[in-house]
Amino acid sequence: MRLAILSRGPRLYSTRRLVEEARKRDCDVAVLDPLQFSLMIADDGVQILHKGERFIHDAVLPRIGHSITRHGVALIRQFEQLGIYTSNSSSGIIQSRDKLRASQILAKNKISIPSTAYVRDLRDVEKAIDEVGGLPVVIKVTQGTQGEGVFLRHTLRESTHLVEALLLTKKAVLIQEYIAESHGKDIRVLVVGDKVVASMRRKSRGREFRSNYHLNGIIEKVDLPLEYEELAKRAARVLGLKVAGVDLLEGADGPIVLEVNSSPGLEGIEKASNVNVAAHIIEFMIEDHVFTDIDMAQVMRTQPGQGALSLHLRNHPRLIGCTIGAIFPRDTESIPVFALSRDKKLEWNPEPHTQLRFDDVMIFYGETRALRSALKKVTYSNLPRQNENMSQDTSTLI
Repeated sequence: MRLAILSRGPRLYSTRRLVEEARKRDCDVAVLDPLQFSLMIADDGVQILHKGERFIHDAVLPRIGHSITRHGVALIRQFEQLGIYTSNSSSGIIQSRDKLRASQILAKNKISIPSTAYVRDLRDVEKAIDEVGGLPVVIKVTQGTQGEGVFLRHTLRESTHLVEALLLTKKAVLIQEYIAESHGKDIRVLVVGDKVVASMRRKSRGREFRSNYHLNGIIEKVDLPLEYEELAKRAARVLGLKVAGVDLLEGADGPIVLEVNSSPGLEGIEKASNVNVAAHIIEFMIEDHVFTDIDMAQVMRTQPGQGALSLHLRNHPRLIGCTIGAIFPRDTESIPVFALSRDKKLEWNPEPHTQLRFDDVMIFYGETRALRSALKKVTYSNLPRQNENMSQDTSTLI
């Protein structure tokens, strides 16, 4: 495998370790500065040049710093257009870098996060604090790394003054629930592919409430409960990351996702866990680089008339309790392919006897006009007789 590691710091611990493990596995590896690439775009195709030469590598491992996120993501998109494998997608990187966007995606997928408010007006600060659980609160900017731009405030006056200062500097501001039982500590989980390969607990020193290793935090080995492991894997997955550092808080009712990092540092977690994390990443890429992820929405858009539609059962209570077979008979050719999203799982072509629930989402693929017509008939048609005899109490279906 010809591997390109995108990094501006070839001497950094993480970069050096990745190069070392790649060479042990006979990879042709090079560390390339993302700012030394040029992108050529034309209607007959795209090209990527590095220092004036054509890019010839098979796979890319991006270590894109926050300060060059915009350029780095544009570069990754170009690789994706050329079908070149990248360990993290451009959408995954950009989604995880924006704390507001990440919170929206995680919450939509029912992943536990601290209650969060996005504030643009000082008059909303007091209400936002009440909504996230009251004082004290964590105030942070939506773009930041290694604990930068994260503050703990104990009074309304302090909070308002800080928000005002951040807004004056054109920062986007989040007011977030303070998880008292996890003060000064968190758990960093390293996810590679669909596996947790290492974890550690981080603790702050002195009066500092941020536990980041780069802020002189203490690191230690931790036995990760299965619940924490599953949550970390889901968080990385829904944000579109194959290599991720997931930061979890130890809440009173279970783990809470604080943040997901697309370019996690390796030094602290390798020392604390005594796990060769760099080796796990390289071995995963060697196995995975022969496959290229496809954005189905983008593929659909290239075919006129084709698309994907979803039907959220919560918006169609008349269908709750009906079986799929009663709504969509198997001979309904206008519904060629569909999946049922339920309980954090996706079931393709579910059985006709499957009974629909309140939180179900049905996903359809095919010719858009035919899909819309068929779904319109379903949502406005008379209910099947079996549903009319059901109890009005559908709580058991939720």
